[in-house]
Amino acid sequence: MQYGICNLSIVPLRGEPTDKSELVSQVLYGDFFKVIEQRKNWSKIRLAFDAYEGWIDNKQYLEINGEAYNQLNAETPKLSLDLVEFVQDSNAQLYPIQLGATLNGLSLLGHTFDGSITGHNSNKSNLIATAFLYLNSPYLWGGKTPFGIDCSGFTQMVYKLNGYKLLRDASQQATQGEPLSFIEESEPGDLAFFDNNEGAIIHVGIIMKDNYIIHAHGKVRIDRLDHSGIYNADKRAHTHKLRVIKKII
Repeated sequence: MQYGICNLSIVPLRGEPTDKSELVSQVLYGDFFKVIEQRKNWSKIRLAFDAYEGWIDNKQYLEINGEAYNQLNAETPKLSLDLVEFVQDSNAQLYPIQLGATLNGLSLLGHTFDGSITGHNSNKSNLIATAFLYLNSPYLWGGKTPFGIDCSGFTQMVYKLNGYKLLRDASQQATQGEPLSFIEESEPGDLAFFDNNEGAIIHVGIIMKDNYIIHAHGKVRIDRLDHSGIYNADKRAHTHKLRVIKKII
């Protein structure tokens, strides 16, 4: 088995081994993974954090050994809290990193970092404050950063920054936690899931107080939430049909 770590800020994770393929997610600085298939220019990887799989360009990661992988996997993630910061190598070259970058591999990569770090489970009440760090970020299918993010990438990163693990896709996240029967039972920080006409979970957002929800739809935005779903005041219409509310923590 081979292993790797991302040494760049934001690397595309694609559905197939070609630059033309769909962006299924992103590999952020410090993310580490198993290499489950390798070709001349591409590697299929499985991320340690959420077991998500996809193809990454071989020029955009560094190989590590199994011992280093296991050590990183045993540690509590330490994450950057700054919107944009830099790590520095031994030659004083700077590498940009973004909010949510993993910093456990700094010594392995030969980098130093002087910014803000989080590395513990926060109170549930802190989830909404973290969510606001992404407010007005543009929607990007497969995105996981304030410069482009999708609905489940948004919820995953907000929870991750507070020390909690969510799976990558909305349909996967919907399998986690405890279902609630009514909106009135929910607390700020709980997740609301929405389905399409075929009953498939296609969207997720974070519940706020007073029947509001923050979610990624065009951009990370705040809308009303009722028993039917999300009501968009700009469009004067419901945009998403409520399926289930889950209490994760």
